[in-house]
Amino acid sequence: MPSKLDQLKTMTTIVADTGDMEAIGAFKPTDCTTNPTLILKAAQMSAYRHLLDEAIEWGRSHRAVTSQVTDRLAVNFGAELSKIVPGRVSTEVDADLSFDVDGMVFKGRAIIADYEARGVSRERVLIKLASTWEGVRACQILQREGIDCNMTLLFSLAQAVACAEAGAFLISPFVGRILDWHVKASGKTFAPEEDPGVLSVRQIYAYYKAHGVDTVVMGASFRSLGEIEALAGCDRLTIAPALLDELAKDNGVLTRKLDPADAAAQAPAKMSLDEKTFRLLMNEDAMATEKLSEGIRLFTKDLRALRELVAKHMEESVAADQAGPLP
Repeated sequence: MPSKLDQLKTMTTIVADTGDMEAIGAFKPTDCTTNPTLILKAAQMSAYRHLLDEAIEWGRSHRAVTSQVTDRLAVNFGAELSKIVPGRVSTEVDADLSFDVDGMVFKGRAIIADYEARGVSRERVLIKLASTWEGVRACQILQREGIDCNMTLLFSLAQAVACAEAGAFLISPFVGRILDWHVKASGKTFAPEEDPGVLSVRQIYAYYKAHGVDTVVMGASFRSLGEIEALAGCDRLTIAPALLDELAKDNGVLTRKLDPADAAAQAPAKMSLDEKTFRLLMNEDAMATEKLSEGIRLFTKDLRALRELVAKHMEESVAADQAGPLP
């Protein structure tokens, strides 16, 4: 019997949720995705010090500000990852721009320009944007320019519908974080078939398939193997290395759970959202509102930590040059 990872690959596109290239090489996913947290972790690993050093030297030679150097570092990782996976690499726009349409559009264009300058075409890249109303509007602009977007920090059907109406290439509903909220709020434990995060993705998947939405559904942020197995058949799943390893070592039978043929019977009625309706639906959904805000805060915190790391290394580089060679 093939491993569950191999079985899953026959029904779902596997995406590695990591910046660790060794892990990606081991599990051979189709795509990979990063965020500020993953880049911060990878940038502190000795195996990838050369990517940090290159960004520092580039920043000094171009008199760049710290945020530009962190962008350079993110694309350094993405460009290397694009050599390993055959599909797409996702690179995230700064989380502190999540309510700034113009800022997200400017940053998305700049990231794509950097990739293209390195010979990585825009067809190999996804720009990650937070699924705020402003993020949705930025997505709409970028998609019209042929820049495909991965809408992240997504916790509700309202967000999913808004992203679809904006023409987003892909959405990343956060399964595990939805579960976390419900466990904390209720004090209950949930089996995979009743897991609120799993049910949310199934609802979105059914809505998209029943109403002819082309946007890709990519479940993300998993807490257990059970959540992944309960979403077998989803368009894509982005999975951390530890869970990929569990799947690779499990030779049990994996049953398909999501199928477009079953979507019509399970789908919510078609919706159309303007800004007022979107904000009202989000306001009425405590979980989605709280987890979206929390996610932006956490990504912003790690982005700031990454900028501090970069600033420290830039200062050390300058000091080393000023000190000159050892006698």
